[in-house]
Amino acid sequence: MAFLDNSGDIILDAVLTDAGRARLAAGDGSFKIVKYAFADDEIDYSKYDKNNLSGSAYYDLSILTTPILEAFTNNTSLMKSKLVSIPRTNLLYMPILAINEVADIGAALNAASGQASGSFAVSVDQTTDDTFAANPDRSTGVFFGIKTETKAIQIDQGLATSAISKDQELDASLVETHFIVEMDNRLGTLQSPAGTSQGYSYLDDDNIAAYNISNTGDNQGFFSPLTGQNTSPLAGPRGVAFRFRVRPSLELQTSNFLFTKLGTTGNSWTGIGSKTFSYIDTIVRLTGATTGYKLSIPVRFVKQE
Repeated sequence: MAFLDNSGDIILDAVLTDAGRARLAAGDGSFKIVKYAFADDEIDYSKYDKNNLSGSAYYDLSILTTPILEAFTNNTSLMKSKLVSIPRTNLLYMPILAINEVADIGAALNAASGQASGSFAVSVDQTTDDTFAANPDRSTGVFFGIKTETKAIQIDQGLATSAISKDQELDASLVETHFIVEMDNRLGTLQSPAGTSQGYSYLDDDNIAAYNISNTGDNQGFFSPLTGQNTSPLAGPRGVAFRFRVRPSLELQTSNFLFTKLGTTGNSWTGIGSKTFSYIDTIVRLTGATTGYKLSIPVRFVKQE
């Protein structure tokens, strides 16, 4: 990976992703380019200088000559800030996604009690579940991996501004109706708030599973409307709440291999005596298909040793 010199003209620097090469190599006609996506990952818009004494042609010169990354094939590492087309021309604010740490469901990150360094913790087996269930000091941010419970991680969508009343409805064209959830399939799978496991829509060569969840006919409880009466970290108009759970993989439940290779061992947990735990820290990525907004949600898998 390297930077391209953007001080002159760049005609085109393009490569196929791993998935694209696999489809091309299949030779069965499945490789067809039908659409494109654009992103501005490398762009720092603070470099726009409207006070440049050389005139308006120089206002964005620093942006246009910023070195950009050469094209590379790992789809999990590129195009994290995709551009979207919004037909309205009078928008002052764009909606964001925010972790809800104050609602009744999925109430708080463990950071609230200093337990897990700002991650949602998922216990991975029955023994770990039982330890947390029996301990009155377990954090509200710990989710049972095996036991049945009603908690879920909640992400709120809406405007993060008080300039517009939270009681005003968010424009329908900005309300998310489809989310893409991505996570490491070696570690966990997506569950509905009710605990129903979901099948992934796509699994790439890096074992990242993508789940396409639409509110059309949603009978699993992923989507919930948000109003000004709901408790939310968003100060402005709200769109929807997206709720989900993460179920630990069978390998995490039955083996210590990945904890040894990818995580840390011998960790203590405040309030649970002399017991030690193994951790694996990971990220679950949530993308709104309407606005393209992405949010990285920290998740820690916990196993009692």
